[in-house]
Amino acid sequence: MTRIPFRIGQLWRTTTVRLTASFILIFVVFSVLLLAFITFQSSIVIQRQQAADIDREVARLQRIDKQQGVRAVAMAVGKLAQAPGPGIYYLGDAAGQMVVGNVSDFPVSVFRADGIYNFSYQRQRPYDPDATDDTTPFPSGVAVVRSVVLQNGMRLIVGRDVVERRGFTAIIFQGFFYGVLGILGLSIVAGALTARRVLRRIDAINATSTMIMAGNLAKRVPVTKRKDEFDGLAINLNAMLDRIEQLMQGLKDVTDNVAHDLKTPLTRLRNKAEAALRDTSGEAEKREALETTISESDKLIRTFNALLMIARAEAGAPSGALTDVDISAVVADMAELYAPVAEDAEMTLETNVVEGIRLRANRELIGQAVVNLVENAMKYWEPAGSAAPGKIAVSVRRFGGRILIEVADNGPGIPADERENVVQRFVRLEKSRTEPGSGLGLSLVAAVAHLHRGIFRIEDNVPGVRAIIDLPAA
Repeated sequence: MTRIPFRIGQLWRTTTVRLTASFILIFVVFSVLLLAFITFQSSIVIQRQQAADIDREVARLQRIDKQQGVRAVAMAVGKLAQAPGPGIYYLGDAAGQMVVGNVSDFPVSVFRADGIYNFSYQRQRPYDPDATDDTTPFPSGVAVVRSVVLQNGMRLIVGRDVVERRGFTAIIFQGFFYGVLGILGLSIVAGALTARRVLRRIDAINATSTMIMAGNLAKRVPVTKRKDEFDGLAINLNAMLDRIEQLMQGLKDVTDNVAHDLKTPLTRLRNKAEAALRDTSGEAEKREALETTISESDKLIRTFNALLMIARAEAGAPSGALTDVDISAVVADMAELYAPVAEDAEMTLETNVVEGIRLRANRELIGQAVVNLVENAMKYWEPAGSAAPGKIAVSVRRFGGRILIEVADNGPGIPADERENVVQRFVRLEKSRTEPGSGLGLSLVAAVAHLHRGIFRIEDNVPGVRAIIDLPAA
C-alpha cells in the first residue's frame, strides 16, 4: 500500500498527532510534578515523624528526672538502649563519661551545647554474656540526635538512625521513577491508539472524497454507531453530498428540458425562414414567416427571462434589492389587473386582502409570483356545461408570525404525488406540451418564496388547488 510511506514521513505533520502529543506532554509533566510532590512530602513527613518521636522521648525522660531522680532516668535510658530498633540513647556525667546507653562515640560539638545534630556513628554492641566473639564491629550508620542537659547536670542524648529512613525514601523515589516510566509508556500507547483511531476516521472521509471526485457521486461517508463528532460531521457531509447530487441531477434535467423546449421553436423558426426565402414565396408568405419568427422569438425571450429571474431569486437578493413593501397593495394591484382577463376567460376573480400588511421584500418578484399563480389558475381551468363557473380567490392574511399569500381555484387540481414535481423547472403536467408555456412559472414562485426566507406549498382546495406563499413576518 502507498499509505505506509505517508505514515512514516508525514505523520508528525498531521494536526491529530500534534494535538495528541501536546496532550500527552501536558499529562506527563503534570503527573511527574504530582509524583515528585508526593515523594518529597512523604520524605518530609518521615523526617518530621522522627523528630517528633525524639522530642517526645526527651520530654518524657526530662519528666522522669524531675519527678523520680537520676536513678530512674538511668534505668529508663538503659531499658530503651537495650531495645531493638533505630533508637540512639546516651546518658553521661558532666565530665563526658557514659553512664548508660548504646552509643558512646559522639562528636565533641554534641557535648558543648544543646541542640539537634547529624553525624555518622558506631553503635555500641549490647552486653551478651553468652557471646564468644566480641571483636566483630557493630554496623555503623548516620544519626540525628537531640542533646540536652538535665536538671542534675547530666547530658542526655536521644536520637534515631536515619539509614532506615533513607532506605524508605529511596524506595519512594524508586517507585516515583518507575511510575514516571509507566506513565510515559501508557501515555504513548494511549496517544498512538487515539491518533490511529482519529486518522482512520479522517482516512475514511478522504477516501470517500477521492471516489466522489473520481465520479462516483453516490458514495457517502460511513457513519458509525458512536454518534460522536465525526459521525455528526459525516452526517452533514452526506447531507451536503445528497444536495449536490440533487442539484447535479436537476441541472441535467434542466439541460434536457431546455434542449427539448427550445428545439421545437428554433426548428419552426428555421423552417419558416427557409420557406420565406424560396423564390416561389409571395409577399403574404414572407409576412407570415416574419410574424411567426417574431412570435417564436418572443416565446424564447420569455423563457430566458424566466430562467434569469429564477436564477436571480435563487442567488439571493443583492444589497438594496429588498425594501419595505406594502404586500397588500401589490397583491390587490395584480388582482385588479387580471380581473378583466379572468372575466374574458369566463371566470371570476375575487380578492380578500387584509390591508396594511407590510414586509421587507422585492416588489417586482412578489408581483411576478402572484401573476404566475393567477395565470396558472386561468390556464388550467377547464370550462364545461355542467361544471361550476370558474373561480379564482386571491387573499393576503396574517397567521401567527407568518404572512400568507394564497391563490385558490376550483379547477381540476394537481395530484398529490405531483405537487413536489411541478415546482421543478420545465416540469409540466400536460405531457404533450401542446399548451403554451415553458413550465417555469411555479419554479419562479418557489424561488421567490425561498429568497424571502419562506416556503411555497400546494394544497388541495376540494376541488382545485390552493397555492400558498408562506413568508415570515419579520
